Amino acid sequence: MDNKTFSTTDAIEVKNLECGYEGRVVLRDVTFSVKRAEIFFIIGGSGCGKSTLLRHLVGLNRPTAGEVRFFGRSFMGADLESRRNLLKTFGVLYQSGALWSSLTLRENVALPLEEYTPLSKGDIHDLVTLKLAQVGLTGFDHYFPAEISGGMKKRAGLARALALDPSIVFFDEPSAGLDPITSREIDELVVQVRDALGTTCVVVSHELDSIFRIGDRLIMLDKAQQGVIAEGKPADLRDLSVDSRVSSFLRTDRERRAAPH
Repeated sequence: MDNKTFSTTDAIEVKNLECGYEGRVVLRDVTFSVKRAEIFFIIGGSGCGKSTLLRHLVGLNRPTAGEVRFFGRSFMGADLESRRNLLKTFGVLYQSGALWSSLTLRENVALPLEEYTPLSKGDIHDLVTLKLAQVGLTGFDHYFPAEISGGMKKRAGLARALALDPSIVFFDEPSAGLDPITSREIDELVVQVRDALGTTCVVVSHELDSIFRIGDRLIMLDKAQQGVIAEGKPADLRDLSVDSRVSSFLRTDRERRAAPH
């Protein structure tokens, strides 16, 4: 891949990516970019490949073709040491929170600091306290995941994702299973992270409220087409797209009923 075809101003650049498992292609020719400090959504119907794309972006699965770059640096073509260094630049909030059930919230958040930094126990303790405070979990250090609510688990997962002060955070369905009030609180946390730290946020979601409340831009995936069918600002795609798959997905039931036929 020609380095000159990539920008150094974008946080993430994806070109001609092909994703799949065990010989089965799920997504083809996926190309898009994410700007620095942008809240960028990956949306689409069930089974379209949203989580598959996320897993390939964060290195859990290797694409069969294409390229991904973070801040101009190749991820797929990097050697092991370079890939390890790139991994330190982003965090991931998994759908379930992915907390270790046998560890306290403090111990969960401390894990990446113990793994990737030479910090002393005292420094790690102070940083974990700060990260828990950032997500509104001060005083819950010694709770276990089974002792807290679903929304608090998402907050704890976010504290862990922020432990290394990443430049990019990936969110996999952050509002899944949450009531509307807690969902709004998680959205507000995403915005706070972006505004306070300049973090680039990539959110996999199908929640319209979240998409329109905090999304700067998005791509929409389609199962039948096995790729991207739209890219742009949420409101523009809802109101101006000539693709009925896009405009229909981005409208509420009330808006669809009111739309001219």
